[in-house]
Amino acid sequence: MRLDDRQWAGLFLFVGIAQFAVIGLTVSEAVYSEASPTGYSISQNYISDLGVGPAALVFNPSIILVGVLVLATAWFLWRAVGDRILSIVVALAGAGAIAVGVFTEAFGVVHELVSLWTFIFIGLSAILAARIVRPPFRYISVILGVLSLVALGLYIAKAYLGLGPGGMERMIVWPILVWGTAFGGYLFGSSSPASASPAAP
Repeated sequence: MRLDDRQWAGLFLFVGIAQFAVIGLTVSEAVYSEASPTGYSISQNYISDLGVGPAALVFNPSIILVGVLVLATAWFLWRAVGDRILSIVVALAGAGAIAVGVFTEAFGVVHELVSLWTFIFIGLSAILAARIVRPPFRYISVILGVLSLVALGLYIAKAYLGLGPGGMERMIVWPILVWGTAFGGYLFGSSSPASASPAAP
């Protein structure tokens, strides 16, 4: 089986997002809860707490890996569709994810800045992806991106809506995880026009 650039972009994005959702979040939370006397609260603990606590050896490689795979996605997206703006924004999101895994909470304000950088560009990635996908996914993509950015605004304003800081932070991240998985599948399941097989006579 030979994959074209669009399918490689989808494969890298799907694998990156899926492994982070399963390993970076779910497994890391379980490891942290098991190892810490106080456990791990989805409502009160920040996601980045996983990068400096008992689960650091699981969480940090996972978020760095998703960043690397998102960078690869950006490269293949550029080759497949030639959308410079979308490709740059996706690449910036990937670079931000790598930085979050390198500059953990122990780096203080640097970590806060790279986290903000990542949150902004992942939300914008979902919105800008509407430029290259068809309805109804076009509308879903925009809605998920907007939801993520609205949650970011609420998070910055400390308006947690009863979810706690950790819960609101997840409202930033989960719409993008859903979008990234769906977008990866969308790209992987489609072919670039030049590489599509000719219709049977």
